[in-house]
Amino acid sequence: MPTITDVQVFPLVLAGPDRTYTTKPPWPSIYASGRETLLVKLTADDGSVGWGEALAPVAPEVPGKIIELLLKPALLGADPTRVRPLVTALRALMRERGHLGGHQGDAVAAIDVALWDLAGRIAGVPVHQLLGGAQRDVVPTYVSGLPGKKDSERVAIAREWVDQGVRQVKLGLGHGVRADLATVEALRNVHDDLLVAVDIHGVYDVAQAVRLGRGLDSMGGWFLEAPVGFEDVAGHAEVARRIDTPVAIGESLRHRQEFKPWLLEGAASILQPDAGRTGITELVDLAAVAETWFTPLAPHHSAGLGIIMAASIHASAAVGNLLAYEFHPMLFGPVNEVLVTPLEPGMLGFAVPTGPGLGVEVNEDAVRAACIR
Repeated sequence: MPTITDVQVFPLVLAGPDRTYTTKPPWPSIYASGRETLLVKLTADDGSVGWGEALAPVAPEVPGKIIELLLKPALLGADPTRVRPLVTALRALMRERGHLGGHQGDAVAAIDVALWDLAGRIAGVPVHQLLGGAQRDVVPTYVSGLPGKKDSERVAIAREWVDQGVRQVKLGLGHGVRADLATVEALRNVHDDLLVAVDIHGVYDVAQAVRLGRGLDSMGGWFLEAPVGFEDVAGHAEVARRIDTPVAIGESLRHRQEFKPWLLEGAASILQPDAGRTGITELVDLAAVAETWFTPLAPHHSAGLGIIMAASIHASAAVGNLLAYEFHPMLFGPVNEVLVTPLEPGMLGFAVPTGPGLGVEVNEDAVRAACIR
């Protein structure tokens, strides 16, 4: 029986020495001046290694410290091939105290990914095979994060993407309903088959969101993400009842219990879990639960690096109710900074890795060079 002999934590900052945090109005969330993330390395007594990553775009030291203080003692000496029992035990450590999600959830997610990677390497098979097999060889993507401050700039970039075969895009708005609809109309004119989704980052009230949603209805909007406050299940349910465009939610949620009321209340018809916050185990389990409501998953991805991207691809390949996986071409560059063999950009889709574990090799020298401590 293999056992875990070491757990190492690497909070990374891929930026210069001036590390700052600011908001980007109209969105209220805080953002880092450079790419930040949390990596974890598990080592077994046979020398096998598994890597994991949490989506920790600000202060990765926080979930890192949780791993060092709370999760590492429970992992040392454990059998890494018993992934599900281990993850269940780790989630239970702080559950009674109300910490199933948040930074605790992020920390468990990083360990979960590393366990699947390590178990796959020990068995000599890819993670998607351990999950029951890939349901597709290529994970389809939609292109997200359409940049530009003016509609003319966004349209120009969208035309470039369309020329590459892209037919599904998403952009962050929230600049006022009238301005948002003008932007969507400009993009819809780029190509008759171009599907346009809108992410509002929770900045509208229900009335504004309904006006926007009805405008999207008239233009064949693809989906409307987080139109009102992230915790407002009832508000999202009301918006969903009053518009035809599907409502999407999920990047801030970390486990099935958090997603449950959204399904029960009909508050979202597309779920967007992020493997960097749920881990692989919880993402595939959530997919099975969502199938009860015939609800598809469009897994979220934003500022993570190549480890969590590979994990997301494996999980997306294994679930039956996949809509598409989010791909940010404007954020893709740093993804490969910690990988020996780079992942190829996925404007239309990502080929599912076939190597053991996650199927990617980590450049530990690059990891250590970017580590905060």
